[in-house]
Amino acid sequence: MGNGSSLMQTCSFIISAQIWQEGDQFIAHAMPLDVMSAWSTPDEARKALDEAVHLFLVTAADMGTFEETLEEAGYEARQGSWLSPPWIAIERHSAVVNV
Repeated sequence: MGNGSSLMQTCSFIISAQIWQEGDQFIAHAMPLDVMSAWSTPDEARKALDEAVHLFLVTAADMGTFEETLEEAGYEARQGSWLSPPWIAIERHSAVVNV
């Protein structure tokens, strides 16, 4: 906001996140932005993820790449909101590998 002529705009969007446990840490991953955070409880991981996503988007806005960043992640702008790419499924698959 260097020259004072920029107008601040507020927009809303939905973040899809996965949370899983690795050892004694809970990992929260905001997809498709590919932002992650970890903490000792699921709730703390969620809160840390929200902060990390906020900082990620503020940084993109400061750099002038906010819209480009969201569009590359599959978000779509509609009526003042950013719609996330539609989720089809979250699945677990297994694989066998000879090593």
